[in-house]
Amino acid sequence: MLKIFNTLTRKKETFTPIVSGKIKIYVCGVTVYDLCHIGHARTFVVFDSIVRYLRYCGYQVDYARNITDIDDKIIKRAYENNETIQQLTHRMIQEMYLDLDALNVLRPNYEPKVTDHINIIIKFIYLLMAKNHAYTAPNGDVMFSVKTMCNYGVLSNKKEINEMHNILKTSNIKRNSMDFVLWKTSKPGEPFWSSPWGAGRPGWHIECSAMIYSIFGNQLDIHGGGSDLIFPHHDNEIAQSVCAYDTSYANIWMHSGMLLLNHEKMSKSLNNFVTIRDILKYYDPETVRYFLMSAHYRSQLKYNDDNLKKAHASLKRLYVALRDTNPTVKPNGGEYFISKFISKMNDDFNTPEAYSVLFDMAHRLNDFKIKRHSLTQGIAATLRYLANTIGLLHQNPEIFLQQITSKNNKNYYTNKKIQKLIQCRENARKNNQWKLADRIRERLAVMGITLEDGSTGITRWKRR
Repeated sequence: MLKIFNTLTRKKETFTPIVSGKIKIYVCGVTVYDLCHIGHARTFVVFDSIVRYLRYCGYQVDYARNITDIDDKIIKRAYENNETIQQLTHRMIQEMYLDLDALNVLRPNYEPKVTDHINIIIKFIYLLMAKNHAYTAPNGDVMFSVKTMCNYGVLSNKKEINEMHNILKTSNIKRNSMDFVLWKTSKPGEPFWSSPWGAGRPGWHIECSAMIYSIFGNQLDIHGGGSDLIFPHHDNEIAQSVCAYDTSYANIWMHSGMLLLNHEKMSKSLNNFVTIRDILKYYDPETVRYFLMSAHYRSQLKYNDDNLKKAHASLKRLYVALRDTNPTVKPNGGEYFISKFISKMNDDFNTPEAYSVLFDMAHRLNDFKIKRHSLTQGIAATLRYLANTIGLLHQNPEIFLQQITSKNNKNYYTNKKIQKLIQCRENARKNNQWKLADRIRERLAVMGITLEDGSTGITRWKRR
């Protein structure tokens, strides 16, 4: 029985899809004016693992993740780069794919872009105005009237919203300090679209409501995103959609915890971020993926070298267990572990606890290998199969174990140099130059390389 923590009700709920066997899920994507940072990666890896697991459970999952391709930051960056908005956004979308593909994040079923949905957004705003939930401000902007929704702020803490309302001053544009823009009047030189309210472009919040409606209709099973979006973005989405279509909008709201750098949330607006591209210069993608799921998805996660090194060491233990096993064998055995893994993931997608099941399996597999148990290959296949459901253990163990733990390590040596030294040692052994062979082995040990001389005469190696 799958239980999911619902941000809306602040408790775990037994999940029941709107349509039996089918799930509609939407996750807020990125504004494509720059490279994605590792905070974005946390959200997208988390929801990728969730979607993978839901499909493993037999659900037909329709997954949408939007792309914001028109925004103040995009306009500013394109101007700074002396390129068109279309050139900038197209380039950044391709860079996003490179980064997320590297992290083994599957492409969503739908990737709606704002600029492809302008007409739908305009119709959505028109409906809100027709129902007296929006008004045209003196400057030409169209604003959502917060006071027309009786429980505005239902997703976040209403006390905080009231405090913010007291701090903010009502301008000569807004009727209420918490009112937010649906349609922005364009400034000279800015891109614009025609609308009943004049030339302009959509506000941020209306985009998701309109794109969700265009793909899924007026209700979806799960809406996700980072916890920093709860207020105001997701509160405003609820206000727009509930007022427009008189529905509950999303049955379950899920939010991933923030990634912390220097004890602050990772954010471009705070200039406190590390790009995915930068981190992949120093750590292999699977280590990064493992790290991003190493804490419960709702918890905060500290980004630092120690935690990444721990993630690599943990993956290494799993890959060592998979050495000398056949990746083409079908899962056989391990029913206890399968049941336990499912129970952990069914408890609000508890990946840290699911990890512990994988390590228990690895321990059992190592024991089976020593005893040459008949189920060795089957258990190894089951371990791979379960890990694959959250996007892990898809590599050849030998390749993973020979990767660099951290490329900023001062003792970093290329595989080519290591293999050359191993070959020199092999030649020395063949010529009975045992002292030379020992010196080479010692040199490799200093380099962080462990050698394993097999009974067949083949020497294998791995990085410590």
